[in-house]
Amino acid sequence: MITRQATQTLEQLAATFPAVAVTGPRQSGKSTLVRAVFADRPYVSLEDLDQREFAREDPRGFLARYPDGAVLDEVQHCPGLFSYLQTRMDQSGRLGEWLLTGSQQFGVHSAVSQSLAGRVGMLTLLPFSLGEVEAADGLRNDCDAGADASVLAGVDANPDAWLFRGGYPPVHDRPVDPTIWYGSYVQTYLERDVRQLLQIRDLSQFQLFMRLVAGRTGQLLNQSALGDAVGVSHNTIREWLSVLEASYVIHRLPPHHRNFNKRVVKTPKLFMLDTGLACWLLGIETPEQLATHPLRGELFETAVVGEFLKQRLNQGRRANLAFWRDRGGREVDLVVDRAGILDPIEIKAGATLSGRAFTGLERWCAIAGHEAGQPMVVYGGTDDREQRGVRVMSWRRLAQ
Repeated sequence: MITRQATQTLEQLAATFPAVAVTGPRQSGKSTLVRAVFADRPYVSLEDLDQREFAREDPRGFLARYPDGAVLDEVQHCPGLFSYLQTRMDQSGRLGEWLLTGSQQFGVHSAVSQSLAGRVGMLTLLPFSLGEVEAADGLRNDCDAGADASVLAGVDANPDAWLFRGGYPPVHDRPVDPTIWYGSYVQTYLERDVRQLLQIRDLSQFQLFMRLVAGRTGQLLNQSALGDAVGVSHNTIREWLSVLEASYVIHRLPPHHRNFNKRVVKTPKLFMLDTGLACWLLGIETPEQLATHPLRGELFETAVVGEFLKQRLNQGRRANLAFWRDRGGREVDLVVDRAGILDPIEIKAGATLSGRAFTGLERWCAIAGHEAGQPMVVYGGTDDREQRGVRVMSWRRLAQ
């Protein structure tokens, strides 16, 4: 098993709260992580229909089977359990007694806020970070000898393999073609979950919506344009986007709230949370196709933003990320807020940099004044250096 970067945070939360809830997309490794850290705890999956029915019909009897606590997987299926869990926690007073996992923010977060507020530590686990992907690369030796090396390649000096494979653990811990795995993932999990949360009459229409969302990753969100392209209302698009966000498929990056006396864009940017899934939705079947794809730059930006987001979430912290763009089109791809000090980051997919990569950062630092922190460029090359007062960092450095 690959040691997850969130392991220490999970242990700290369990030593602080009576329960810990680990949320994240399906197949991101939530159950594997919790069961590895708490191997001595009984495990029960509420995906199991018999267990789910028992928990719904007799919650007291269900919980009585676990006098010392347990790992309860996919708890969003049984929201009625939470009020009974509250009673158990208050009676026992033990810390780290219950480990809960869930794949939908709506179900888990609303139930926690209503019944278990102050009793549950929250941790969001996204798919593998780049560092975790590199740790998993040794498993590639188990690939079948006849497998296509172009689709089973791991991370190398070129970021295309990283972008193409994405971060979902099953793509890295077994010899599987990512195009096959992601196709099955969409059909088995995403579309099933969507049917549970939305009443979608035309599934093909939602599938078109998903492909269009992937095609807009790294771009300003325009809900009206999406609705026109799909053929549904603005309100429907808003609801569908909320479901994708609740299912950890997309992330809406907010614009920075301080305008520095400039007219700024107030629309969020839309990002897929996994580039491997985005590549599948875009019909990209090999890293070689990605290398010449018109959205390669946006996919690279998506992956880099995802790395900064995972760093925060793996520490159990809220996202401190935004972007900045004024009405004149001047933009900083990423702004990291460190207690009021704002680190501006430009993201460039190319292996070489032009002067434009620095000009935008220099202009923004002049506007931000004393609030500006260390400017940085993350790019698709391999060398780290300082240039024109800017830290130039290879994408490979994100793994450290």
